[in-house]
Amino acid sequence: MPKERSAWPVVLVSMPFMDFRRPSLQLGLLKAIGVASGFPVRTFHANLDFAARIGADRYRALSEHRRGMVGDWLFSLQAFGDEAPDPDGRLLDDFAAELTYLAGDERRGTLRDQLLRMRHDDVPAYLDALLDAFPWHTVRVVGFTSTFQQNTASFALARRLKERHAGLLTLFGGANFDGEMGVEFVRAVDSVDAAIIGEGDMAFPQFLRTLAAGGDLDTVPGLARRIEGRVVAVPPLPPLRRLDELPVPDYDEYFQHAEDLGILRRASHRSVWIPVETARGCWWGAKHHCTFCGLNATTMEFRSKAAERVLAEFAQQARRYRTFRFETVDNILDTRYLKSLFPALIGSDASYEIFYEVKANLGREQLKLMADAGVTQIQPGLESLSSRVLRLMHKGCSAAQNINLLRWAQYYGINVAWNLLWGFPGETQEDYAAQAAVMPHLWHLQPPSSANRIWMERFSPLYRDRHTLLWHCRPEPSYRYVYPAGVDLDRTAYFFEHEVKGALPDSDYLDVRKAVDDWITASRGNHHRPVLQYWQAPHFVQIYDGRNEGKEGTYTFEGPLADLYLACSNRAITAATARNRLGLDQSVEAIEGTLRELAKLGLVFLDGPAALALAIPAPRRRPVLEY
Repeated sequence: MPKERSAWPVVLVSMPFMDFRRPSLQLGLLKAIGVASGFPVRTFHANLDFAARIGADRYRALSEHRRGMVGDWLFSLQAFGDEAPDPDGRLLDDFAAELTYLAGDERRGTLRDQLLRMRHDDVPAYLDALLDAFPWHTVRVVGFTSTFQQNTASFALARRLKERHAGLLTLFGGANFDGEMGVEFVRAVDSVDAAIIGEGDMAFPQFLRTLAAGGDLDTVPGLARRIEGRVVAVPPLPPLRRLDELPVPDYDEYFQHAEDLGILRRASHRSVWIPVETARGCWWGAKHHCTFCGLNATTMEFRSKAAERVLAEFAQQARRYRTFRFETVDNILDTRYLKSLFPALIGSDASYEIFYEVKANLGREQLKLMADAGVTQIQPGLESLSSRVLRLMHKGCSAAQNINLLRWAQYYGINVAWNLLWGFPGETQEDYAAQAAVMPHLWHLQPPSSANRIWMERFSPLYRDRHTLLWHCRPEPSYRYVYPAGVDLDRTAYFFEHEVKGALPDSDYLDVRKAVDDWITASRGNHHRPVLQYWQAPHFVQIYDGRNEGKEGTYTFEGPLADLYLACSNRAITAATARNRLGLDQSVEAIEGTLRELAKLGLVFLDGPAALALAIPAPRRRPVLEY
């Protein structure tokens, strides 16, 4: 290691409220990049210490809540001191209805008392303990990665560190510092010395090399820093294309620290989900950016690793960390993996559990392939069961495709994480009445986790076109309780409140919200789990309908009717296509009439002219052999 580089020890920190149940990909990757460049880089998952202090359940609730800003509010006093805008806790009163999810043990006092005690006692004690828990005097650069509600905790620790170690340099990066957000935080927050805006894979080691050599930091791509009261920001490099050249992330410190704190038990086999990056950007968003999506602000260009590299990374991390669970952080699946990575995983006989975000137009054969390869969880971004609303979103899929994905994911044992969204320009009350009407027929499938109006995110097309499509678009109100007046919220906020021009009233969504609630309740039944499944033989189908307790029954179809139903099972087809494929004697109009009758029974979903069977095949059981 060159002498000048060894003299620049670096620590990369992840603060609350990052999820404590898995390591930080950002820390693990940047550590590996820094070490490969010859610098003594360490990581510090300091979020684990706060989770241990306040309890895992309370920490998890705070980390999963991204509106109301209560997580950032908790650290605001320590981050900004006398400049903090809400020393007395007005946020807890003004947003009380949104914070009920945090209610815990009543013996500890009211929720308001608990959060105030956490702010005034736990947070300062936690920050003080961090100063003694790490040899900061040996460090020259402290890097903070920040996404969602990690800002003020990071600012608070950076402020304490700079007060105690005057020569220490603080460097920030992450999604919260993308675009003009990073420039404004560098300008307005004294504890931020510099920030890397955009991808840091090339900029971070170049920053360290330039520092160590005493060079000109204005040559570091993507670097923003204050110079004589103004911010100088260097344009970033184009997005990194050759992802295979990146090192494998190093998560050693996370596991050691989590086990030392008792958050993870020491074991020879672990069940932690390891973050793995197999692609960046979004190939669909590069063509048609979904109207509400604020991801990939400056890095939409899609890039992916070779299947061979991904296969090797899975194997290396499984051996290193003794877990077989992998959570890919990709925004969308590279469809080339259907012909490369997944067949290779099947051929490897590895026993992995894998999570992927996917586009919802996957069919039966593709889902079977993924299940065979070890994919057990997907997030397909369904968002709606109305083809018209999906077109308003620019989703590039139909309601029938969404429902078909739910069907075959259910059959192949893949868990589907999805939400139902509304509040888009141009939608009608009929769009939601139709969705509410079909949901009772889908009780045998996985329901959405929630149903809500869309959030307004910076970098989304709706935000970009806010002057045309929206009224009163302004930073989400709780930011004002967190950041001092000197921070320009219009430039730093990620979430915004808004009113869509010509928006439907909340009352028009009541039926669909109730339908979702009923679906969720039915899926959680202890004594009755909804089912709609079929058995088939040539020209013969029996369908068992057990979606509603007390109304169970069996339908028997023979001949052309059985053939028609099965023809609609793999994917949605039109009556004309079914007639030609099956060689039916009936007219297209007659077949359409039959499909409408099946739809009335809740056995078929009609999406315009296309029909989709709703029942799924009955699971095959291994025969019991008698000897």
